[in-house]
Amino acid sequence: MSRYIGAICRLCRREREKLFLKGKRCFASNCVMNRNKGKTVPGQHSMFYRNKTSDYARHLREKQKARRIYGITERQFSNYYKKAESQKGATGTNLIKLLEFRLDNIVFHLKFALSKKMARQIVTHGKILVNGNKLNIPSYQVKIGDVITVLNNYKTIALKNTNENLNSKVPSWLNLDQKNLTGRVLSTPLLSELLNNIDSQLIVEYYSK
Repeated sequence: MSRYIGAICRLCRREREKLFLKGKRCFASNCVMNRNKGKTVPGQHSMFYRNKTSDYARHLREKQKARRIYGITERQFSNYYKKAESQKGATGTNLIKLLEFRLDNIVFHLKFALSKKMARQIVTHGKILVNGNKLNIPSYQVKIGDVITVLNNYKTIALKNTNENLNSKVPSWLNLDQKNLTGRVLSTPLLSELLNNIDSQLIVEYYSK
């Protein structure tokens, strides 16, 4: 599967806001978004970037921002949207809930990893168990009641990550037993806890054109 291997901070600069893709390093005072460089979009023509954008550009940027936050490809994001559209309820809310229930995202929320990129790597390397079964598929859709645990040979690193990951808290729809490094999915995410920096309605409008 294709993956982005360029500069991570470049993605934040393109969206003109912090996407917190590098974990705790995004909170450091020397983060590129806190410097003058973070005020311009990347590329040689950044000085000509227009502050006034079209409706299509706003829709596109919101879709790209969401895709980059969850670290998925264009095809994956499109498939998630089609699935969300076929479900009952608001398409935008369904879309964010599907993305939140990805296994790599759950591992990140349980603070076993410092960033979503690290969480994806942990899952790919087979360090995570779901209901006692080893899974190495980051896009696996976790269900309510599922129990997520860490392999014994990774518990030391996972415990260190949970202690270092002080800038985030475990959502109320998840339960973390930090001593045993075990997490459980209690319910679907609450609307108030879904990412409030993503306007899902703009994404719906993008795909509705």
